[in-house]
Amino acid sequence: MENFWDSEVWGWMILISVLLGSLLVGNILKKGIKILQNSLIPTSVLGGGILLIVAGIYKWITGEVMFDAALFGSNGTNNLEIITYHALALGFIASAFKTNGGRITKQRTGEIINTGMTTVATYLLQAIVGFGITLIAAQIIEGFFPAAGMLLPFGYGQGTGQALNYGNIYETQFGFAGGKSFGLTIAAFGFLSASIGGVIHLNIARKRGRLKVSSREDGSLHTEKIESQNEIPMQESIDKMTIQIALIFIAYFATYGLMALLGSLLPGMKSVIYGFNFLLGVLMGTLIKISMNFLRNKGIMKKKYTNNFLMTRLSNFFFDVMVVAGVAAIRLDTLESSWGVLLILAAGGLLATYGYNRLIAKKLFPDYAQEQFLMMFGMLTGTASTGVILLREVDRDFKTPASDNLVYQNFPAIVLGFPMMFLATLAPVKPALTMIIFAVFFMALNVALFRSFIFKRTKK
Repeated sequence: MENFWDSEVWGWMILISVLLGSLLVGNILKKGIKILQNSLIPTSVLGGGILLIVAGIYKWITGEVMFDAALFGSNGTNNLEIITYHALALGFIASAFKTNGGRITKQRTGEIINTGMTTVATYLLQAIVGFGITLIAAQIIEGFFPAAGMLLPFGYGQGTGQALNYGNIYETQFGFAGGKSFGLTIAAFGFLSASIGGVIHLNIARKRGRLKVSSREDGSLHTEKIESQNEIPMQESIDKMTIQIALIFIAYFATYGLMALLGSLLPGMKSVIYGFNFLLGVLMGTLIKISMNFLRNKGIMKKKYTNNFLMTRLSNFFFDVMVVAGVAAIRLDTLESSWGVLLILAAGGLLATYGYNRLIAKKLFPDYAQEQFLMMFGMLTGTASTGVILLREVDRDFKTPASDNLVYQNFPAIVLGFPMMFLATLAPVKPALTMIIFAVFFMALNVALFRSFIFKRTKK
């Protein structure tokens, strides 16, 4: 029987309070220190970094892991990883419930598909670069895990949650000691690459006269931005925010049921299936949204229950918590022999992502190349929110199609990128075959991306 004063009762609450408190401290520092303002480093990364420094000092003084102290229920590090895992899926589910209005033209459809293909092609490029680096490192460093570089596209391209998921798979199934911290560290380097690399690009472009600073709009919120027509009231017998949260968690419960079913049918793939909680969560959220729209069209459901404004706020909240928990969960002591490789991976990922996306933006999106590049570079080294942060520096009112590309590209990116996620588990077993498959897939995607140039020349 638990007493209310036991650490097991308070550990979770104290841990969450510390995470949210670090976000507030990070926000204060970012608002008050000019260097941090100009760096574009997300507050969630800054908050996680603060906790990482505090935990390092604690370990240096006491010799113990801070988050595994009794204050946090003696299992805080594991709980940080659990929070990161769940927050990833919850954030994606909230995004899946949002509705998008308006028709998409044929030209815009092509640009969206090109954006999705660029996303997957960049994943593949990051995988080839990262895998190549660690294959060489494994020949030099005795006992080094050769497939560690496969975590580069998950840390840079997909963010903290997936870096943790695949780091865990490599650690538990393939014996990569410190795999989770390795993946989380790569994700942290990705945010730094987006922030520092983005600032350098912006400053150089402005000095050369290639970039105009976007004018700032009025930050006030208007009614139509908060609530659309025929929605349920903001407050009645149940608050509208409560309904949004309920829908998200119902979709996540359905996701768990689907994962449990697939896990029982394919026991050998259980780790991979549960690693796709975010993707299956998007599927469940979309199915529930479609069902609700069907009921509304039939007149069975009279009001619209989802709200884009609140779902955006909840999605951002879950992603902020995911990032701060993921950075705080890094165990620096497990990476003592890997820092050299990590720094080389970080530099290689930054240069490859920057160069490739710069080329794509110039060739395929000439009407808004700067906006498309900054959005893609930010997203493919950090998260979608990092891409939005960089985009807002040049397109504050989202007048160019770049912001829509970011939203709509998810479907083609998921369809094309799904095989790569499964192939990532092949890398530790058959590294040469995996590298060949990735290289062929990357070349095929580039043929598809540059189809108008290639086939035009062929015709001539």
